[in-house]
Amino acid sequence: MILNARTVFVLCSICSILFISSCRNKNGATKTAESTTQNPAVKKDYISLIISFDTLSALKVKKNILKEDSILSLSPDNAANPYFHYFRARKYSLEKKRDSALLEYEKIKPAKANDEVSLLKTFGILTQNMGNGSMVESALTSQIFNALKESEQMKSRLTYRFYDLLAQAYFQNHNEKNSLKYAAIYFQNHPFNFHPVIKQRYFDISFLLASRLNDFKKMAYYNNQARLLAGKIGDSLALARTYDNEAQLYSQKGEPAKALVSSKTYFNYLKKTDNLNDIAFNNLATTFIRNNQPDSAIRYYKEGIEFEKRDVSGKQKEVHYAGLIDAYKMKGDYARALEAAQAAHKIELKNNEAIEAVKVAEMSEKYETEKKDRNIAELNGRNKLNETIIKQQRSSMFLIVLIFLGVISFFFIFYRQQRLKAKNNLLKSDNQRLNMEQKLLQAQLNPHFIFNAIANLQGLVASGHIDESVKYLKSFSGLLRSILEQNRKDFIEIEEEIASLNNYIQLQQMRYAGAFDYKITVDNDLDLNETLIPPMLIQPFVENAIEHGFRNISHKGFLNIAFKTKDNCLLIEVDDNGSGLTAKVADKQKKKSLAQIIIKERFDLLFTSKGQLAHFKVEDKKELAEKGVLVKILIPIIND
Repeated sequence: MILNARTVFVLCSICSILFISSCRNKNGATKTAESTTQNPAVKKDYISLIISFDTLSALKVKKNILKEDSILSLSPDNAANPYFHYFRARKYSLEKKRDSALLEYEKIKPAKANDEVSLLKTFGILTQNMGNGSMVESALTSQIFNALKESEQMKSRLTYRFYDLLAQAYFQNHNEKNSLKYAAIYFQNHPFNFHPVIKQRYFDISFLLASRLNDFKKMAYYNNQARLLAGKIGDSLALARTYDNEAQLYSQKGEPAKALVSSKTYFNYLKKTDNLNDIAFNNLATTFIRNNQPDSAIRYYKEGIEFEKRDVSGKQKEVHYAGLIDAYKMKGDYARALEAAQAAHKIELKNNEAIEAVKVAEMSEKYETEKKDRNIAELNGRNKLNETIIKQQRSSMFLIVLIFLGVISFFFIFYRQQRLKAKNNLLKSDNQRLNMEQKLLQAQLNPHFIFNAIANLQGLVASGHIDESVKYLKSFSGLLRSILEQNRKDFIEIEEEIASLNNYIQLQQMRYAGAFDYKITVDNDLDLNETLIPPMLIQPFVENAIEHGFRNISHKGFLNIAFKTKDNCLLIEVDDNGSGLTAKVADKQKKKSLAQIIIKERFDLLFTSKGQLAHFKVEDKKELAEKGVLVKILIPIIND
């Protein structure tokens, strides 16, 4: 797999992050950067100086950084000067000393809490933590968003740099849509968007988009524009990058020989200028594969793996191992191809686990926060209402005191106030108890479902079906998200319940391939978007039918779920042709009974305590000379 397009974007972002452009500017912007460094007696606007670095060549940027570091290091109070630490950090970055650079950024102390120096510090730290093109975790992305929000509120000159960081983060996480969105905003807000460097970056991103669309004509057009601009301004690195783009274009067009020539040109330039990266190794190796040269491909794939291991972040990508698989298979060495596949699989599982763990943690934290906010808001509302009642009663009692002008009336007023306060405290206590009971009952259902779903996933992984495991994991993540959202509500629409059931049953069908079919029907007089039911009401019975009813049967299982109306009530039937109730062992029966007890308690809390009819019944169809179990659930019809 050639990652040329991604390399273009990452290299461009790195150029922007390091404030290094690749052209020789002859206009006033360059003079600003150079003239302010020539006379140390002049008080410098360092923010403007740093922004103007975008218009300098890499060599001049390095020269200016070293010069500023040298000048500021001679200052007697340099430890208190934030720009001394900034340029010292930039110097360490040039020397590829990431840890030392981070320590210097941490030493920056802004004069006040919210100023552009603090943004400069934040930007430097975020830049160092972005890694080498690997996945950007959600915590780091959140930090970028927070910094962007602060920068926008300050109307800072550095705002465009945080747009660029977001564009790079989304790209590294394979979210091209948002990446292109923020790349466009970055270009619009850049103070020098008329400058050749910024234009060059625009051509590169446009080429990237065209390559994702397989639009060869546009790919050739934007790459040609980038090459013309690079030649015009004498930018050798940008010119070399166009050969990398050209290699990708030839590869996609099915011309591997031409692609190899272009890819070698680009690789050799990066090697000569000490700008190699692991993706460059991968691209050249993949080009060798397409040109039927597996030995050369294996060499560069392995060199890319060793290069990547030197990254201090410790993150790895499976792309090199995927290339090794193809190379070894081309040579007929299937034993080594299998070793490469196993290594790639371990990296993929590790990355997927990290992504899903972060997502689940975020969803859980968001759910708990919102639940607490709702409870607090509800209690505050009740407190205000009761405080209003107390004030009204106090006024009434005061009038009585005026009428009776007696001590008895005064004590009576006092007695009434005390009783009202006690009643208010009792009301708050009962309200808290009811809320906790309802949330506890809903929470008892969720772990049971989640643990079973995780067990299903473990079964697929253990069986070696990797593609199905990944697909199952993605589907399970989506289902878990919908369950967490539904649990914030006492009632949901039938349409939402059916969508969750479809997701759950389809996940089970992936586990028990060909074991059963199912059908969900709804009466015509029921409005899917208007009729409400409690969330996670049907899933326990569906789970029993699949996990226990369809186990060890000789025929194909069938599950029928129907939503009907009966006597102005909603009747839900869960009908299966499985083994029936008597086939269940004792421990499974206990789980079933626990689920039924929880559902009954939910019915008591939501319906029967308010005088509404609600119940369910589990029938073994063997009494009717049929197979399976029929569950009937009857609840009131509730419209939105």
